[in-house]
Amino acid sequence: MLKSKLHRAVVTDADLSYEGSITIDEDLMDTADMLPYEKVDIYNVSNGERFSTYTISGARGSGVICLNGAAARKASKGDIIIIASYVSVDEDSVKKWRPKCILVDDKNRIKRK
Repeated sequence: MLKSKLHRAVVTDADLSYEGSITIDEDLMDTADMLPYEKVDIYNVSNGERFSTYTISGARGSGVICLNGAAARKASKGDIIIIASYVSVDEDSVKKWRPKCILVDDKNRIKRK
């Protein structure tokens, strides 16, 4: 099941020389209930790319969304992306399950929860 997503985040940087992952402002990670090193799927609204990587924490309040390593080839600075995390949910919880969906503005500030 979808656990959480950061919807319409803007890529602030892409660092090909880093060893992989996506750096996300720690405030955004907390709000979306994402953990460091958690696997996430990235959906690039700007170019249609879809791929998986893992999260690392960026500076709180910075608005950073930086693709690192090979993922840096899948998006460019300014691209709009969706960052989604998933979780297994037992059958008793499925009907009541609600993911955390966080919409951000063009500066990656929380617009709506």
